[in-house]
Amino acid sequence: MSKATHAQLRIADTPAPEVRVLASRELVAGHVWDIRRDRLAFGDAELERDFMDHPGAVAVLALDGDDRVLMFQQYRHPIAHRDWEIPAGLMDVPGESGLVGAQRELAEEADLQAENWSLLLELFLSPGGSSEAVRVFLARDLSPAVHDFVREGEEAELVPVWIPLDDAVTAALEGRIANSLTVGAVLAAAASRARGWNTLRDPHTPWSARDAVRGERSK
Repeated sequence: MSKATHAQLRIADTPAPEVRVLASRELVAGHVWDIRRDRLAFGDAELERDFMDHPGAVAVLALDGDDRVLMFQQYRHPIAHRDWEIPAGLMDVPGESGLVGAQRELAEEADLQAENWSLLLELFLSPGGSSEAVRVFLARDLSPAVHDFVREGEEAELVPVWIPLDDAVTAALEGRIANSLTVGAVLAAAASRARGWNTLRDPHTPWSARDAVRGERSK
């Protein structure tokens, strides 16, 4: 990669079509995601990399008229904690867009729907070991939602709590909450609010990052 001055550099993640997958095989078939091993052509070398093959996910920062964020604690077995989270879930419905997935998750986990939707943030949660791409949506103008989804397992104990956005930001900066989606979402929302919300994007924006990852896996 050539050096560039600050004035010349446009900071943006870019696809790498020149890196070709030569072979791919499933090592472990999981309940939710799989572990794969890819052999790839990287310049003049051939490399092998193991990673979590993830369908992607969406999350929702629901903000009410008093600048309060909807959050809840949920038990997560890999970390043995009940961490503070915003509504989120897998992109595991075939053909579903990120926005529709987010609307579904907000209804299923928080019994809410929203009139106003914006794209707040996009993330690769662990790019060194997982293909997971995530979109975080901002939902406003909220009202109760009717649905037939039954929360089970860890989700059965979810109790929504409305927390002032500034308090959530402080909790993140003080290290009292550590869920990456929650931390990223509240910091992004606070930064966007400080800019008059002019960083928000169309919720229907094509999800090129996830499309590229899924396209590579389907070859």
